[in-house]
Parts: sequence; structure tokens; C-alpha cells
Amino acid sequence: MNDTLLKLDNVAVGYGGIPLYEDVNLRVSRGEMVTLLGANGAGKSTLLRCVTGRLAPLRGHVEITGRSLSGIPKGELARLVSIVSTDRALAGALTVEELVALGRQPHTGFFGRLSRRDREVVSCSLEAVGMAAFSSRQVASLSDGERQKVMIARALAQETPVMVLDEPTAFLDVASRLETLQLLSRLARNEGKAVILSSHDVSSALRLSQRLWLIVEKSDGEGSHGSCRRGLIDGSPRELIESNALSSLFPGRHVTFDSSLLDFLPDAL
Repeated sequence: MNDTLLKLDNVAVGYGGIPLYEDVNLRVSRGEMVTLLGANGAGKSTLLRCVTGRLAPLRGHVEITGRSLSGIPKGELARLVSIVSTDRALAGALTVEELVALGRQPHTGFFGRLSRRDREVVSCSLEAVGMAAFSSRQVASLSDGERQKVMIARALAQETPVMVLDEPTAFLDVASRLETLQLLSRLARNEGKAVILSSHDVSSALRLSQRLWLIVEKSDGEGSHGSCRRGLIDGSPRELIESNALSSLFPGRHVTFDSSLLDFLPDAL
């Protein structure tokens, strides 16, 4: 059985015909958590929009479960890819259970009636993220960390093979960030999903991810001064540490990657 759930072949990503980066060739397998790292403005969200079908690649093609993303109808795509965005949940007076139940919409048809199995999936999703005891609470009463777990439960309730999360720990404290990333790593491993997320938490990504995608500035050596463009480096945490690739993440920013601490430190004054 082919365990590759997501594949990008010779993809160029950008806007208005101008690529942010190109020649992107990536694979994500069942059970893997992949973290996308890069500086602010490097194009992390742009790549994730391409992966989820919200932005067509300028060149190349993306495949989900062996099928071309461009040929998958929107309704069917929602049963293949679930998305957790950076936006805070605006759920009004919805309870936790009601919000997670929205994840069943791709499966419930036009009227959205929940079957017994749908309710079981919602219950199991809440259990998986440790929020079953909060099912009757209003979402507005939750902390940021609790709310993010609920949003992950909603994505889990979609029962998609691929989960994509854009900065899922952006509003969380240190403990909640670690809990969320540990949760996602466990879901990938235990549920056999491909989990792709963007993050600025380099240290946790190195410890919990099976693979990393690094968006870096690369010089092609052409011209008198050399022209710079963004490139994407793919590898296991060990491979990227040993190759010193992480040092390319923040060029000219007066920070240095410390391989013993698995994090960036400020340059000595």
C-alpha cells in the first residue's frame, strides 16, 4: 500500500505569475507530522494555501491520496483535507460539542442532520484531544489553549487523511504550545494521518516532527551580485541539524542556531 498522502511535484508557488519559490518537490506519508518553518513574510501561509487547494500552483501539480488536487470537487476535498487557521474561533454561543459537530458537515449532506455515528465521531474527537469533559461548555468561556484543542477536534471530526494547521500555537503560552504540538504528533502517529503545520517554535518542532520544511533565502550565484530567491529545504530534524541548514532560516538577523539546545540564541554583544 502506498503510504504517501500528499505529494508536490515541481511546484512553483506565488501570486500574479511571480513565484515566491519554485521547483518544490515534497512528500508526506501516513503517520508523519511535518512542520513548516520560516521567517515572517517568507510565504508559509502561501504554501499551505497551495497544499489545501485554496491557491493554485503557478506550475507543477499537487496530489492528495494519489489524485490531482485540481480535479477534486470542493465538497469531496473537505473529506480529504481539514484546515485549522490562525483565526480565533468566533463561535458565538455555540457549545464545544456543537462546534466540533460542524466538522461533520462534509459527511452529513445538505440538511446537516447528525446520525448516531456522527455523534460518536464527535465524542471520540473530543476524547482524543482531552476535551470530552468540556462538551457542554460555551466556546467563549474557554482559554486560548482549550479553544485550540476544540478547533483541532473539529478538524479531527472531519475524518480526513490530511490535516493542515496554520500557526496553531500562535496565541498560546509555552505550556499550551507544547501540549498542542504533542497532541498533533500523537494524532499523526496514532490515527495514521499526515499532519502539516506552520510554526515559529523551532525547538519543539525539532523534537516532535518527523520532517521539517525550511523556507530559506538562497543565492543562485548569477549576476554580478548574485540574485536571491526563496528556496525550500526538506529533511528530518537530524539531517537538517547535521547539515547546518537551520542557520539559513534567519540570515542577517543576529541570531545563531545552537545545535546542543535545539534553538536559536542571540549573537554575543
